[in-house]
Amino acid sequence: MMQTPLLLSSFVKRAEQFFPNKMIISRTGADTIHRIPYREFAKRTRKLADALTKLGMVHGTKVGSFAWNHHRHLEAYFGVPGTGAILHMINIRLSPEHIAYVINHAEDEILLVDDNLFPHLEKLAPMLKTVKKYVIMGDSKEIPETTLENVYSYEALLDAASDTFVFPEDLDENTPAGMCYTSATTGNPKGVVYTHRGLVLHSYALGLADAMGLSERDVVMPVVPMFHVNAWGMPFAAVFFGSTQVLPGPGFDPKLLLDLIEQEKVTVTAGVPTIWLAVLKEQDQQPRDLSSLRGIVCGGSASPKGLIRAFEEKYGVPFIIGYGMTETTPLVSMSVFNSEMENLTMDEKVDIRALQGLIMPGLEVKIVNENGEVPWDGETMGELTIRGPWIASEYYKDERTAEAFKDGWLYTGDIAVMTEFGYLKITDRTKDLIKSGGEWISSVDLENALMTHEAVFEAAVIALPHEKWQERPLACVVLKEGEAGDDAMKQKLLTSLEDQFAKWWIPDDVVFLDELPKTSVGKFLKAALRENLKEHSLEV
Repeated sequence: MMQTPLLLSSFVKRAEQFFPNKMIISRTGADTIHRIPYREFAKRTRKLADALTKLGMVHGTKVGSFAWNHHRHLEAYFGVPGTGAILHMINIRLSPEHIAYVINHAEDEILLVDDNLFPHLEKLAPMLKTVKKYVIMGDSKEIPETTLENVYSYEALLDAASDTFVFPEDLDENTPAGMCYTSATTGNPKGVVYTHRGLVLHSYALGLADAMGLSERDVVMPVVPMFHVNAWGMPFAAVFFGSTQVLPGPGFDPKLLLDLIEQEKVTVTAGVPTIWLAVLKEQDQQPRDLSSLRGIVCGGSASPKGLIRAFEEKYGVPFIIGYGMTETTPLVSMSVFNSEMENLTMDEKVDIRALQGLIMPGLEVKIVNENGEVPWDGETMGELTIRGPWIASEYYKDERTAEAFKDGWLYTGDIAVMTEFGYLKITDRTKDLIKSGGEWISSVDLENALMTHEAVFEAAVIALPHEKWQERPLACVVLKEGEAGDDAMKQKLLTSLEDQFAKWWIPDDVVFLDELPKTSVGKFLKAALRENLKEHSLEV
């Protein structure tokens, strides 16, 4: 067989050749929507590669993107790795300290920054050790006033660039193409590097009928951010298959998303449960025509069965749960129905939809505990381990690789069972993490910060269920003798966290206790705390 490398640049070539008139519908502002055919997208992508090469980008250069979902970010998805450079998609929702950490750790030299996000990054510039140049992505060619040097306009650079740039065809398919960092469950975020080969094979998987089944006929709207695990790979796959893309840009809300679904006849969309809970509320209040949708893909955290049932039963839209993580590119499984499930009752189908689903072809999983690999009985729990061609093999320059990657398997840290019919169900987590709106929050980091406060003796942070965000943190605090556990103290403690963490990390409430339950070795017994406080009300 011919040894032709699997490269992302081939996606651009294919889209231009076979789907030149298919559209990328890109919203870049409240009243600004661009309609860019793949023919023009391919030219702009080559221009971007040429412009960044002239700025000093070479094979292996790290280029960071600090941006929302729009056509310029999509151009960077291909224009950067197509040359052999590496696109680092920076999670703009990380705390300022973690944003600076990931940029420095990745050694980004050029940053592509949305114009409305530039002020946030500009404040961090003194902390950035490797960044040499900033490129402002916006509809204007004007450069914002700034004291920084080497700041350029994206559109001005493209005006001066050539659309005849030729992507190298002799890259090794194992060349790094992209990078994302985890949301920092404990300590600093961990970097994951994606290769051309892994991203290409992952894109093929998204086209499988028992996955998302993406094709040229689809109108794809990734609501999940392009800085969050490659927007679950949808932008890559949509270019590959020639799907129309709807990119909602910054500042979207449920009303806008529903309007885009109705107006652009979206067929497949994807996001976290928080998004779909808000969309469902808006749809109930002001119904739109959802008849074009053949599926909503939901992931990031568990979805309430009421949410699944509402879309499936009331609006006739399949609501499909997906499972994955930064380390898995991310697609691992989806709650699609097999042929034996077609005649099940609605209750039975909702139960299956709520699972993490069927493992994708090409991947292997094992669930293991202290006794070895567990049986498929839907009851025996163990840690989920995964291997396959789009699964990471290590963290980028991080000693924590040894904890997660063993004997060729990724140990996910998720506790799971496998049902008798071979569907994955995540039941818990090995560490006491909190997942709010699809993003991880570290209880340990919050605890350590709380316990540095002069009034605090001990602190534990647990997750409580939340109607809107699925989970939110609750701080359980034992004060030092003589301190008063009143509302004023509660506010002092929460305020003390605001300079250290992103806003969405801050606990929703603080409860004051006489003592914290502990294990026999002195560790906080969080299971007991969760049980004791399960009726505690968090404001929605």
